[in-house]
Amino acid sequence: MKGKENTSKLKIIPLGGLEEIGMNITAFEYEDSIVVVDCGLAFPDDDMLGIDLVIPDITYLKQNIRKVKGFVITHGHEDHIGALPYVLREINVPIYATKLTIGLISHKLEEHNMLKSTKMKTIRFGQSINLGHFRIEFIKTNHSIQDAAALAIYSPAGTIVHTGDFKVDYTPVFGDAIDLQRFAEIGKKGVLALMCDSTNAERPGYTMSERTVGRTFDQIFSEHRNQRLIIATFASNVDRVQQIINSACKFGRKVVVEGRSMVNIISIAQELGYLNVPQNTLIDINQMRNYPDSQMVLVTTGSQGESMAALSRMAADIHKKVTIKTGDLIVFSSHPIPGNEKAVSNVINELYEKGAEVIFQDVHVSGHACQEDIKLIYSLVKPKYAIPVHGEYRHLIAQKNLALQLGIPKENIFVMKTGDVLELDQKSAKVTGKVETGEIMVDGLGVGDVGNIVLRDRQHLSEDGILIVVLTLEKYGRQLLAGPDIVSRGFVYVRESEDLMDEARLIVEDALNDCLEHHITDWGKLKSAIKDSLGSFVWKRTQRNPMILPIIMEA
Repeated sequence: MKGKENTSKLKIIPLGGLEEIGMNITAFEYEDSIVVVDCGLAFPDDDMLGIDLVIPDITYLKQNIRKVKGFVITHGHEDHIGALPYVLREINVPIYATKLTIGLISHKLEEHNMLKSTKMKTIRFGQSINLGHFRIEFIKTNHSIQDAAALAIYSPAGTIVHTGDFKVDYTPVFGDAIDLQRFAEIGKKGVLALMCDSTNAERPGYTMSERTVGRTFDQIFSEHRNQRLIIATFASNVDRVQQIINSACKFGRKVVVEGRSMVNIISIAQELGYLNVPQNTLIDINQMRNYPDSQMVLVTTGSQGESMAALSRMAADIHKKVTIKTGDLIVFSSHPIPGNEKAVSNVINELYEKGAEVIFQDVHVSGHACQEDIKLIYSLVKPKYAIPVHGEYRHLIAQKNLALQLGIPKENIFVMKTGDVLELDQKSAKVTGKVETGEIMVDGLGVGDVGNIVLRDRQHLSEDGILIVVLTLEKYGRQLLAGPDIVSRGFVYVRESEDLMDEARLIVEDALNDCLEHHITDWGKLKSAIKDSLGSFVWKRTQRNPMILPIIMEA
């Protein structure tokens, strides 16, 4: 056995989450055991028209399903748990996570009718679980959601420390500070590799404590005693909501929670004891009209400008229960996620147009470690190898530069790409191959049925519209009996372009007659001829390239 242990290497295979924010999922493989850390989704890019969510391609896990021992989840954010309902349909293995994380996963699985069929186990900090060749220990960290864990992954090839998403907060709003002592103890025994959160690796200094936001809220509540307050934040930031509730109680205000995800998470957090709400503080949105503005604070989703979130609907005047009015104070307690800046800016403009006052600076602290916090973890853990994770490519490179400053040799730092297979042991580490990875798109109830070709068609339709050519041919004589009629959608407004459409009809007729004269009766060839002739005519006349869809019927 001893000899065998020395010959096998540990494989680390990120199946998502690198070079992007979101879709975190990493496989750790040693001989016949695979443990999967996190299973998140990503939100669609602007060019993914109509797509609701993006989940990772788990082909590699399906191919090795007999080795997969379980999912180990670091915390309850969507980019770490959101893909579970989709992935568990194909890989139904147990889930291990901390109390609040299990609570949020349970709610998600209940919505998908999968709660009974999924095995879940709640793990306490300091506890270890054995999965195949691995032993995994949960270590307390701080983040913008409660119960976030780092993982010490013990394998015969060595120990890996995976920080999860973390910050160092010595004065958290709820619970204990990050267990730096345990990081140091593990570091003393020797750590093969550190996989550390890179999200804020470009930012110098330390990440501020979540409590600093509480002081800012007190100041805002004190300075705006006669205005109705509407505060937008991330639904999952339970500590932020706790601080809003604390300030509301201090200044004699009632709290309304609005936005489906916010209501869900707060009720789960309250149930599990992660949120302390004094009696008679929370009221239903329908009771708002019973209180003057000076006694109201509304906590809502929509801090990222999402079009269907509660705040965006209020700003656009389409919210059923809340109308923004002159004198309202809107507080954005978050930073725009990269790519959301325009949407947030649009909502802020709409709010100003309604006469509201908006505060969007200095009411947020990050849940991720800045440079000095990252250096602290490296100094405690003292890893042989550094593997930056969680972030866009520039964030991973920023962490690589920090690791270099801390004396880790260049050849021991691995900026990996999704799908890379890193094989490592005490003697060496190198990327030895690549596995199949990718993005599976979820559109409504369809999972994976929309691929690049469908998206390309949607893009085409959105840019140039469609021309549908309908005609009827005689069954045997192949005479043209009716049409061609041309229907246009998203190309030109037909009533104002009758000449163009008449000419287009003649072009199609000519192309069709030409085919029939040459005894070409194959529908595929007829359709190609119609597409080619109509396409080149339209391009010459309009410099546009609509999708052309010929429909031929027989009579």
